[in-house]
Amino acid sequence: MEEKNHFKHILELNLAVLLISTSGVLGRYIALPAEQIILFRAILAVGFIYLFCRYKKFNLKINAKQDLKIVLLCGVFFGIHWVTYFYALQLSSVAIGMLSIYTYPVITSFLEPIILKSRFQKSHLALAVLVLTGVYFLVPEVSFKNQHFIAVLFGVTSAFFYALRNILMKPKVATYNGSVLMLYQLCVIVVLMSPLLFNANFLQVKSQILPIAFLALVTTTIGHTLLLMSFKYFSATTASIMSSVQPIYGILMGMLFLGEFPAWHTIIGGALILSAVFIESIRTVKASKKAIEK
Repeated sequence: MEEKNHFKHILELNLAVLLISTSGVLGRYIALPAEQIILFRAILAVGFIYLFCRYKKFNLKINAKQDLKIVLLCGVFFGIHWVTYFYALQLSSVAIGMLSIYTYPVITSFLEPIILKSRFQKSHLALAVLVLTGVYFLVPEVSFKNQHFIAVLFGVTSAFFYALRNILMKPKVATYNGSVLMLYQLCVIVVLMSPLLFNANFLQVKSQILPIAFLALVTTTIGHTLLLMSFKYFSATTASIMSSVQPIYGILMGMLFLGEFPAWHTIIGGALILSAVFIESIRTVKASKKAIEK
């Protein structure tokens, strides 16, 4: 039974990654400034998640003040991650934008043992290096005069704040519901970015409302909530490495919907990333079996 549950958790994590992967195509498709996309995405997502929480009758209170401070701080980090990620997408392509943030498994593998005082696993470092090598092949040649390089810098910045947010949120998922935690973080984003409403072109926003609603409901409400819930069963590093298949999903969607076809180096990089995901999935299954046997 435990083994079946572990396999179920792996499937749930991969479903979360698939849904979150739609952000790449939508970030390129929606014709609005990055910060406005994030603001209206967050506003709609707050409504969706709040209704879901009320329907499920989740307790919306975060009892400890220290917990509340960390969750609100994570909302700030999450907002920075989103905005810089969408700038990376708009300055380059789905491939470069999505793949540049996949330095975050490497960042996570170094930060998690320090922040959570957990044991450093050499296997995580090795797999993170494999992912980073894959990203190296996927990202085209860059220079400081190249717009794509600026996009990569935004992507790496996004990766850093995403890693911080995921690590800090992991202990909270054991205590609070994932949807409730997402609701608080999204509220922080809405509050901090609400001044942008004064300069928003609402006619333009109206023309983009359907893809923004999809981004808020499917990508954010469902995808990110499932990802947060996975932290109950995997370390932040394990979850980040296993979710490294996200750029592959995103590139395939870019090919299908935007006609952005990858070059040969993209195929090599994708193969390396998929190898890391496969290895980590097998490793976690074996670790689960050993735990059951004990």
